[in-house]
Amino acid sequence: MSYPDQRGPDEWRAVLNKEQFRILREKGTEPPGSGKFDKHYPSEGVYTCAGCSAPLYKASHKFSSGCGWPAYFDSIPGAVTRHEDRAFGMSRTEIVCSNCGGHLGHVFKGEGFPTPTDERHCVNSVSLNFSPEDKPVQPAKGESESKA
Repeated sequence: MSYPDQRGPDEWRAVLNKEQFRILREKGTEPPGSGKFDKHYPSEGVYTCAGCSAPLYKASHKFSSGCGWPAYFDSIPGAVTRHEDRAFGMSRTEIVCSNCGGHLGHVFKGEGFPTPTDERHCVNSVSLNFSPEDKPVQPAKGESESKA
């Protein structure tokens, strides 16, 4: 699939730190409970893609799932693209940034959480930045996440 932000691997390495590159560009996963945004619950603001700064999730979409990664019941319309992921001998739904194709995590349905969508977008903190205002934050080169 083609995305508006068409940077190649060397261009991504120039703007992402090693862990961001591993997760966003190589579809890695951070260890559960290790992410900066796992237990981050602001009342306002927006979570953006750590790669391209596209707005992805509103703070009001976030909920406590206890899964060890930030969880959202929905994304900003059009911000996230879904793909079938058959890695590791199972079928899951991968979610990526619709602007740059950066790997965010996976979405799960029907788990019974009391949310409007009955979905859990399980997202790596490394894939995100946060702005307390509803606008994107562009981190400095090598900075893994904006200051929250």
